[in-house]
Amino acid sequence: MTRPKFLPDNFTLAMVVTIVAASLFPCTGQGAVIFNGVTHGAVCLLFFLHGAKLSREAVVAGITHWRLHLLVLLCTFALFPLLGFVLKPLLMPLVTPDLYLGILFLCMLPSTVQSSIAFTAAARGNVPAAICSASASNLIGIFLTPLMVGLLTAAQMQGGSPWESALQIALQLLLPFIAGQVARRWIGAWVERNKPLTRMVDQGSILLVVYTAFSEAVGQGLWHQLSWASLGGLMLIDVVLLGSVMLIAAQLSRRLGFNREDRIAIVFCGSKKSLASGVPMAKVLFAGGALGAVVLPLMLFHQLQLMVCAVLAQRYASEPEATAQGRAD
Repeated sequence: MTRPKFLPDNFTLAMVVTIVAASLFPCTGQGAVIFNGVTHGAVCLLFFLHGAKLSREAVVAGITHWRLHLLVLLCTFALFPLLGFVLKPLLMPLVTPDLYLGILFLCMLPSTVQSSIAFTAAARGNVPAAICSASASNLIGIFLTPLMVGLLTAAQMQGGSPWESALQIALQLLLPFIAGQVARRWIGAWVERNKPLTRMVDQGSILLVVYTAFSEAVGQGLWHQLSWASLGGLMLIDVVLLGSVMLIAAQLSRRLGFNREDRIAIVFCGSKKSLASGVPMAKVLFAGGALGAVVLPLMLFHQLQLMVCAVLAQRYASEPEATAQGRAD
């Protein structure tokens, strides 16, 4: 039976089902601990397999691709905040002052790591460069985001350990990748012959991140903190921010002569914002009742970026090789 054209692909449908499941049956308590552990393991496996699959030459090329990394960092820490300030006259009528502060906080956060790389891999982009860019963005954001927020607000910064976050990133992402590189000489050929396994881990890790992140948002009262009108206003703002950055990143990377694989990495790494980094930072930087309003735009943006990038990654991946190469030239 022919699949109806109006029906989304299986992965997008799985994303929708995952979000509905998280809304109706969020993981809490011990269940949340178990799912977080499973998600952590899936992400570690993802990076181990990518480490085993990628040649040393490809990794070196990714590390030394400084033009790509610079453009991603500029999108993350310059373009986003600039849009947040420039669009203030249009945004303020739609939200409260606390929500607008949350939007600015969102704009100053680093990129995600796991989903940026997973989507880049699913779209057949430059995975080594994505690993370097996303990891660098997250590490730099640990120090740069509090500084930018401190210049904007009078919130008092309380103690926090940035080294703990850096160590967590290294243990979860870089260490498995290095282990995969070491094991490549023994399992590299097997991984190449079993590409469906890598694809399954890519998509499975994304679905786990979606479920655990959305469960946390629901557990924090996401659907009880604002009216439908306010929710619509926030969603519109997040759509404008995400769409604007994606469009600008895509056009800039094309005009600057990046090939297709690089453009995919730039779009996915430069347009994301990290919920995992943002929530702990918000707890340190903002006090009192404003915390919920500050974090809410990030929660909505996080879900939106995952769904939009899932569709975009599938579109990239479905392009025939000849068409993809033609667009790169």
